[in-house]
Amino acid sequence: MSNVLWFSTLGMADLDQVGGKNASLGEMVANLASAGVRVPDGFATTADAYRRFIAQEGLSATIIEAMAGLDTEDVVRLAEVGQQVRTAIVAQPLPGDLEAEIRTAYDELVAANPQASFAVRSSATAEDLPDASFAGQQETFLNIRGIDAVLLAVKEVFASLYNDRAIAYRVHHEFEHETVALSAGVQRMVRSDVGASGVMFTMDTESGFDDAVFITSSYGLGEAVVQGAVNPDEFYVYKPGLRAGRPAILKRSVGGKATKMVYTFDAAVGRTTEFVDVDAAEQGLLSLTDAEVEELARHALVIEEHYGRPMDIEWGKDGLDGELYVLQARPETVKSRQSATTVSRYRISERGPLLVEGRAIGQKIGAGPVRVLASADQMRDFQRGDVLVADMTDPDWEPIMKRASAIVTNRGGRTCHAAIIARELGIPAVVGAGNATSELADGREVTVSCAEGDTGFVYEGLLDFAVEETDMEAMPDIPVGIMMNVGTPDQAFAFSRLPNEGVGLARLEFIINRQIGIHPKALLDLEQLTGTVREQVEAAVAPYASPREYFVQRVTEGVATIAAAFAPKPVIVRMSDFKSNEYANLIGGDLYEPHEENPMIGYRGASRYLSQDFRECFAMECEALKFVRDDMGLTNVKVMIPFVRTLTEARGVIELLADHGLRRGENDLQVIMMCEVPSNAVIADQFLDHFDGFSIGSNDMTQLTLGLDRDSALVAAGFDERDPAVKEMLSRAITACKARGKYIGICGQGPSDHPDLAEWLLEQGIDTMSLNPDTVVETWTRLGRRA
Repeated sequence: MSNVLWFSTLGMADLDQVGGKNASLGEMVANLASAGVRVPDGFATTADAYRRFIAQEGLSATIIEAMAGLDTEDVVRLAEVGQQVRTAIVAQPLPGDLEAEIRTAYDELVAANPQASFAVRSSATAEDLPDASFAGQQETFLNIRGIDAVLLAVKEVFASLYNDRAIAYRVHHEFEHETVALSAGVQRMVRSDVGASGVMFTMDTESGFDDAVFITSSYGLGEAVVQGAVNPDEFYVYKPGLRAGRPAILKRSVGGKATKMVYTFDAAVGRTTEFVDVDAAEQGLLSLTDAEVEELARHALVIEEHYGRPMDIEWGKDGLDGELYVLQARPETVKSRQSATTVSRYRISERGPLLVEGRAIGQKIGAGPVRVLASADQMRDFQRGDVLVADMTDPDWEPIMKRASAIVTNRGGRTCHAAIIARELGIPAVVGAGNATSELADGREVTVSCAEGDTGFVYEGLLDFAVEETDMEAMPDIPVGIMMNVGTPDQAFAFSRLPNEGVGLARLEFIINRQIGIHPKALLDLEQLTGTVREQVEAAVAPYASPREYFVQRVTEGVATIAAAFAPKPVIVRMSDFKSNEYANLIGGDLYEPHEENPMIGYRGASRYLSQDFRECFAMECEALKFVRDDMGLTNVKVMIPFVRTLTEARGVIELLADHGLRRGENDLQVIMMCEVPSNAVIADQFLDHFDGFSIGSNDMTQLTLGLDRDSALVAAGFDERDPAVKEMLSRAITACKARGKYIGICGQGPSDHPDLAEWLLEQGIDTMSLNPDTVVETWTRLGRRA
């Protein structure tokens, strides 16, 4: 058999000869080019060629003897033995026929472009298979130029089968060292050093949500993203929308991108790349256009459909020809293996002082003493249960990472080495924290929480937390729909895995506060702003075509993410319901908001939308929701109007929505009214002439019915949704909706706080109860016993 095989001749049937990585490259070259997936050509050495190389000069016996009885927990001895074996492998000459075939293949590969450079990558026979995958386990050498450098890089790749992390991995997973062979892949480099590159997954890596493609991107070579040397841009793309040919980007996040990996002019193996700073102006921009993001996502769909499973894909954009290329594809091996019927949720019971924060990996919580590591030389000091803190992790640290209770890094994104290893090991990690190594001192006891959304938090002290296991198949049938109140998009994918009938309340003000943070009038009046406020606004809108587009696109992303997470179940989006004091807290807000003695019953809800002063701001909200429904096709979104005091306001706001393209009944649009003012219940039937149903807001309804301020400690004790007067209001609203055949639900706190109120609502025949996510399972189960 030949020692060298071209990618174009390979497929997944050749796993035993060229390993998972090279077999997959061949599979794509042979089968997916017609679907537009571009894979740079190349060739692979065979596993048999590696075995013959190792068998020469007694090298195999030397390796077996060195590995015998090695304790991989002894990281000092592990490093010594690994170095000895690698040195012996690199010193061994390649078999003559293998070297000749590599030279011949190389000459053919460079014939069309003598200036081309190459990536020389490892592909182990037990690597990147469904039952074995570990990020960065063997070495990759980039920008290799000239046949002599390629030959040396091939031997370095062979030697990397015995680096510290690879040895420890095989011992941990009980693979016999001598049964694992290596194939070296030699692939033409894509000029992403002057373009961009990154990693994409065909599912959300944290929640397992499988209707989205998750893409990371940064300037320069992708190794910077994989290593965690850079905080990349992030994108989510909705698969059903993409398949339907609709706009499908759910989220765009600008990463720091402070550095990038580029080519050097040094041809010596190991010195062919370097890091350089990215221009400050470029750091604040997105590294991909929307068209490029969607093209990458389409490639990801093609690859996933071909392999029939979730995939982890590396890609590069060639800065010279402008094309997008797939560089590697392997099975996703963490979330895709987890049970689809059991949901685990970690809940933190208390919070100490916040020390640092970054990107959350793993949706778990860990705690222990901090151990700051600056280099692999300090690994011997690391104890089981320590919290590993570092600037960025190195694959060589794998032997101690499995001992950590949590991992925290200054740099890195959700597809970097530290993130992938943490997921594989089931350890919570906070990456891209910026200043963790300076803020977290050795020995300091901390709790690392990745259970609170996209952001991971490191708190002072060892805090209490709990783990809840939900068996989805064991949930009882109940005669009411249990929906959820979803505050921000960050946790939408994870919450959608809980038992639910959709979202009964998605607050637009939460999306505006978290995703924008700027008063909408400050965006519209940018040219009139001065000083710090103007600087803050300009920095935020820099990646966008205009301040208005910034607002509309960010609101669109937030609403679309929640809608996609729960589709096709209904998602009721309440238009912004900031009170004047809350709006004033946004950037620039104090320039526009009045001072009110009692904002709770002041300038808010429908009356604000209808005011001349706020109309253009409301128009931007409407533009975003119209785009989500009509352009992105997420027609499961329903619109909800809060705090409608009078029938005049009801008529006016329905007309205003229609003026902005949100007309009741068109494209199945339903407009719900928040039933939270006593007038809504007293003349419920008349309000229902203008709306498709009610969602009861029990908090405001209670305080307005009882005439008390729940924020005042002097009277707060009297606040109770179960008061007979309040229940009379709720009963009137339910009865009116039932008589008209219209939707009636509740989205207030009452049913979550009071089990007896939830049971009373059930008796009244309410259609849905929308609860906080942490009370869904408990309330559902209790109502099941009651039913």
